[in-house]
Amino acid sequence: MKKIIYLLGIMFLMVGVAKAQDSKAAIGPEIEFEKLVHDYGDVPFNGNGECEFRFTNTGNEPLLIQKPKSSCGCTIPSWPNEPILPGESDVIKVTYKTNRVGNINKTVTVTSNALKNSTVVLRIKGRVLEQANEAMPEKKNDFGKGSPVNKQ
Repeated sequence: MKKIIYLLGIMFLMVGVAKAQDSKAAIGPEIEFEKLVHDYGDVPFNGNGECEFRFTNTGNEPLLIQKPKSSCGCTIPSWPNEPILPGESDVIKVTYKTNRVGNINKTVTVTSNALKNSTVVLRIKGRVLEQANEAMPEKKNDFGKGSPVNKQ
């Protein structure tokens, strides 16, 4: 009888230890973005191609952002170089060069020391409109009867 009670006690102890480990929160940084896609809509040729992706460190250790990688040279990210403390927020700024007419569909891959989402892909989309043709005023040439070109 003592052996059965002893074995039951050990089993309850093991189950309690396993539950305590499951309920223990993960220790480390976490990154959470407010949005993953920015839609510029219609942007004028050579217009403002800047946007921001705000994020928060929802973990319990400092968050470090590594150099984000853009899908092309026309998309330029900038990011905080210093650690983001738990509970603090910052932004990754993205500048798209709007000197090409057509659709925008580019990505920026953000890598960090976050435990769950260590790699996050941000996306920008929209359309750059054609450059407006500014019409120059026409000079009216009047080659009438009194003009030296049209002498009769």
